[in-house]
Amino acid sequence: MKNQEHLYILWTNADVKTAEFMVFMYATNAKLRGWWNEVTLVIWGATAELTAKDEHIQLLIKRAQDAGVKVEACQACAVAFGIKSQLEDLGIKVFSWGPELTRIIKEEDNLITI
Repeated sequence: MKNQEHLYILWTNADVKTAEFMVFMYATNAKLRGWWNEVTLVIWGATAELTAKDEHIQLLIKRAQDAGVKVEACQACAVAFGIKSQLEDLGIKVFSWGPELTRIIKEEDNLITI
């Protein structure tokens, strides 16, 4: 069943400027300003590796988490890049996201992809 107040952001673009000035800017402000009750940021693909290596991205994730954004990551990507524990150390929930993404799409939940 569609949750009108939950936004999922599927982040796959590993461009740092796009991350800072779209992904994190919107996700963090969406929570701080009450645009959405729930915001979940999903780290998938190359963004997993970027997150593990880039301290600025890690700071943006911490700010988003402090604002109430849930940050989760694709387990297959984390394992493939050998960074699962690094992501978990950042407070990121790592699990098999394929079934959840499929559910979101089939139920037409609020999803933006970047």
